[in-house]
Amino acid sequence: MTALSHTALWQLIGGNPMEPRSMNAPLILIVEDNQTNARLMSDMLHAAGYSTQTAHEGTQGLNMARELQPTLIITDLQMAGMDGLTLTRRLKTEPVTMSIPVVAVTAHAMPEHQQEAFRAGCSAFITKPFRFRTLIDEISHVLQSSTASG
Repeated sequence: MTALSHTALWQLIGGNPMEPRSMNAPLILIVEDNQTNARLMSDMLHAAGYSTQTAHEGTQGLNMARELQPTLIITDLQMAGMDGLTLTRRLKTEPVTMSIPVVAVTAHAMPEHQQEAFRAGCSAFITKPFRFRTLIDEISHVLQSSTASG
């Protein structure tokens, strides 16, 4: 697999690689057990102007969410140990993390999987494989919605 440069990533999402990133870039916590998927999402989000941190399993993600207070969390639903649904339910019951929007990403595309993710507290649901523009658009939409309602 070939790694894309930040310039190539910007071209994929229609941005400008010469624009400096804000020092106050929104922090997105990625909870993904597949390191390749985590890296691809992180690279794309950096190219779109976001800051990222990565957890490779649900318990680590929960602890990092408590500590870092990210602007948004992206979680895979299928992970060993604490899965993304359990993580989301836990996040939504804790006062310190309950207002952080969660975006679910999964290879499971059945309507019942999407319904279960929304019942757990996810703000958006994206099926793998996804287009990076879809990821950026969903994050933007969720952040705009959370700002408007918060």
